[in-house]
Amino acid sequence: MENRKIVTPGESIIEGMDYLPGDGTHRSGSEIRASVLGLSDIRDRLVKVIPLSGVYMPKRDDPVIGVIKEVRYNNWSVNINSPYEATMMLGDASERFLDPRKDKLGKVFAIGDVVICKIKNVEENMSVLVTARGPGLRKITEGKLLDVEPSRIPRIIGKNASMVKMIKEKTGSRIFVGQNGKISISGGNVELAEKVIRKIEANAHLSGLTDSIKEYLEGEEDGN
Repeated sequence: MENRKIVTPGESIIEGMDYLPGDGTHRSGSEIRASVLGLSDIRDRLVKVIPLSGVYMPKRDDPVIGVIKEVRYNNWSVNINSPYEATMMLGDASERFLDPRKDKLGKVFAIGDVVICKIKNVEENMSVLVTARGPGLRKITEGKLLDVEPSRIPRIIGKNASMVKMIKEKTGSRIFVGQNGKISISGGNVELAEKVIRKIEANAHLSGLTDSIKEYLEGEEDGN
């Protein structure tokens, strides 16, 4: 058994009934095998595979960055970079009461607006609801928006958000990472922040990545 190893669909990761199959895996007899191409992740007794590529599957309470696709009578259609579009209902758009008979919803959120929101609910039929009500949830009006592979997001965030905190501290940038593979960067050294995020995305499968990124950032500081 080797942790953090690239595995292919059907490949045996570990053997033993003491282990439990998690995301991206399945049990075959006494073995746990990979269901997708990705990185094996074994913690305690849970075995998972972190996909190296793939689409974002919405989960309740996930923070995401969405783009308004359509303004309707009493809701908005939101592209969340997933096979499933999301809907934002009237009561989830603002802290204040909105009346569709009086308020022009296009002035609240217009087509093309970028919004930091949260997955409020996912029904069994994959009907997705999002909300923009809550701390930090808002329309984005400045900065740069990046698209990365959703499967790389855990590495960009890091354990206990250690990676993204380090990038913020070293670049002075405000960074919001959506679980759906969209990242907002504003203020500070946006160019360096983007360069580092791309570096993590390209090397997400490597071990010791945090130390490597720390050295890179410190080198950039010394260069300045």
